[in-house]
Amino acid sequence: MREQYRAAGLTEPELAADPYEQFARWFADAVRARDDGALAEPNAMVVSTADADGVPSSRTVLLKGYDQRGFVFFSNYASRKGRELAANPHLALLFPWHPIARQVIVGGSAARVPQEETAAYFRSRPYGSRIGAWASKQSAVVASREVLEARYAELCARWPEGTDVPVPPFWGGFRVEPRTVEFWQGRENRLHDRLRYTRGADGGWGIERLAP
Repeated sequence: MREQYRAAGLTEPELAADPYEQFARWFADAVRARDDGALAEPNAMVVSTADADGVPSSRTVLLKGYDQRGFVFFSNYASRKGRELAANPHLALLFPWHPIARQVIVGGSAARVPQEETAAYFRSRPYGSRIGAWASKQSAVVASREVLEARYAELCARWPEGTDVPVPPFWGGFRVEPRTVEFWQGRENRLHDRLRYTRGADGGWGIERLAP
C-alpha cells in the first residue's frame, strides 16, 4: 500500500520569511482543495500531548485561528489534553493534508488564551455546540448515550434557544506558540521535501532542510 507522490517540490527560495505567512499560503491551498472536494476539513489537526510522566496521547481537533502569536484551539480544560497541558505545556500539532501530499508539523508550547477571547469565540458557536460544551464532561467515563442526551436535554430546558448560554468556567482556548514549524511536501521515490523553521534566541526564524 504505497502512493507514489508526483507533486511539485518545495525549495528554500519559495518560502516566506516566517512560518506564519508560509502556513497562510498552504492553508489557502488546502481550502481550495476542500472547495474542489479533495479535502474534508483543512483546519482539522492532530494535537499530541504528554502527561507529567511522558506518556503521550493524540486526538483530532479543529484549528480556530492563527496569527503571529500562534495557533488557537478550544477544549474542555478538564479533558485529558487539558489536564496534560496543565502538567506539561509542550505539544505538537500535525495538519495531515494527505490528498495534496502535504503536512505541517508544529512543535511548541500551549497557554490558555485570555477569558475575553474565549468568551468572544464561545458566543460565535452554534447554539447546540454551546449547550454541548456544558453537557459533556470531556474524557470522563459516561454510563450510556442516554445519560449524555438526558444531560443535554436538561441544559436545553435551562437555557432555551435564543437565550444567552454562559461560557462554562471549565472550557476555553489554548494558543500554541511554535518553536519549530516543518512544511512537508511529498515527492517521488520518497525523496520528500522537508523544510523546517526554527525560532532563534532573538525571536527570528532560521530555515533548514531535513532528510526525508
